[in-house]
Amino acid sequence: MTQSDIEQPVLVTDDGGVRTITLNRPAARNAVNLAMATAIDAALTEFDERRDLTVAVLTANGSTFCAGMDLKAFLAGERPLTPDRGFAGIAQKPPRKPIIAAVNGPAVAGGFELVLACDLIVADEAVFFALPEVQRGLVATGGGLLRLPSRIPYHLAMELALTGRRFPVDEAHRLGLINRVTAPGTAFSAALELAAEIAACGPLAVAATKQIVQQGPGWPAAEAFERQAEFAAPVRSSADAVEGARAFTEKRAPVWTGS
Repeated sequence: MTQSDIEQPVLVTDDGGVRTITLNRPAARNAVNLAMATAIDAALTEFDERRDLTVAVLTANGSTFCAGMDLKAFLAGERPLTPDRGFAGIAQKPPRKPIIAAVNGPAVAGGFELVLACDLIVADEAVFFALPEVQRGLVATGGGLLRLPSRIPYHLAMELALTGRRFPVDEAHRLGLINRVTAPGTAFSAALELAAEIAACGPLAVAATKQIVQQGPGWPAAEAFERQAEFAAPVRSSADAVEGARAFTEKRAPVWTGS
């Protein structure tokens, strides 16, 4: 890692259709300040715009995934929000394409909310989650209270929100919140393997599928298929759809262009 990398709040790399976004304030337990939020927002906005990128992985340097909002910056009057995406540059408006959280250390408060803003979660077996805002006289407004009740049973979500207690990975996995539990130090590599499976698929189809799975439960039943078609029809008429069918008949791997 170069001196320039050390000074960056977020590191971004791209490889094989996968964008890796790494929280890079390990000395501050990757607490989110405005610079980090702005960098995450920019990385996600470019990710959504790039045809050659299909899926992202969000991970962190250091022993803590993210300790939440930088309270020192908060006391100095700073708010780690961006106009379009909200807290941490993701909470209010996650990317259009899928993003995987590779949790390699504790994710608490806004750090847990970062994880919940992702579509898939891979976590080391020794980490834990928590929404301890109530213990500090605050309210978790980074999406945790909105997302958690739809991911785990209501009464348990309420308990975690009202007590702020730690939520260990084994409990989270048993309740279906976690996709993969890994040995310590291997969450990122496991997340990359999962990302590679997704990146091998048609990028337009992947993005449309995420939107349908995410938004579909809120659609009125009478409108569901019509709304689904709004996402699916452009994909069906794309060059990638033709390429997928041709590759299948020719028994070869497809070459996606994102068009």
